[in-house]
Amino acid sequence: MSTAAASAAGADDAPDTPPGRRFEPDLRSMTRINLRPIASPMPLGFFTVAIASVMTGCLQLGLFEAEARRAVALCVLPAFALQFLVSILAFGARDVIAATLMGTFAGSWLAYALVMFSGAAEGLRVLGVFNLAFLCFGALMAAVTRPKRALWFVLVVSLPRWAATGLSGLTGAEWLTRTSGALGLVVALVAMYAAFALMLEDMRSEEVLPIGRSGPAHVAVEGDLAVQLRNLERQAGVRRTL
Repeated sequence: MSTAAASAAGADDAPDTPPGRRFEPDLRSMTRINLRPIASPMPLGFFTVAIASVMTGCLQLGLFEAEARRAVALCVLPAFALQFLVSILAFGARDVIAATLMGTFAGSWLAYALVMFSGAAEGLRVLGVFNLAFLCFGALMAAVTRPKRALWFVLVVSLPRWAATGLSGLTGAEWLTRTSGALGLVVALVAMYAAFALMLEDMRSEEVLPIGRSGPAHVAVEGDLAVQLRNLERQAGVRRTL
């Protein structure tokens, strides 16, 4: 019997099949979902935040001359590519919070590098508004990332920096620029600690330096495979719609 004939026969014999509708067999028994482990991209993301924050912070603190803006922009530009890569890998690891945060960071570094390198008119004021918008985004992200303490701490120390950078761009106040630069170095320290702690944890398969995971983030690391696969059929990439 041909495949088409078999399908037709199955449709005729299938009980409870509404007239005029094609019979679709239950495919669950034939479905397999493959998961591919990957190395955590988060240390790369945090180290990138740290290095870029050091460069921009030093410029704001006056450690570089004003003519160094284009050079700093070129140093910061690779942060866009690196954090965009981290975002893609985080989506593949099914971590939408980390992926969203790193992807948005990537876009912010690209915007900063292009504006500073081009020397566009009113560039600092535009970046001021941009940073205040980023402040709103960061506050919303901080509200949902608390169980992921490494991300949460980086966000919490970044919030006042975005506020100071935004206000300094709009007002031109020198003390706000200096404050933003100092806060940038604090962000770099926190991000570097988080990156180093996550690398040690990955290498030794246990927590070495405290990160402070709680709730679902703690269960994700300490739970068994059954916990990781719970509700897998409802996750993006498996279900038919986002």
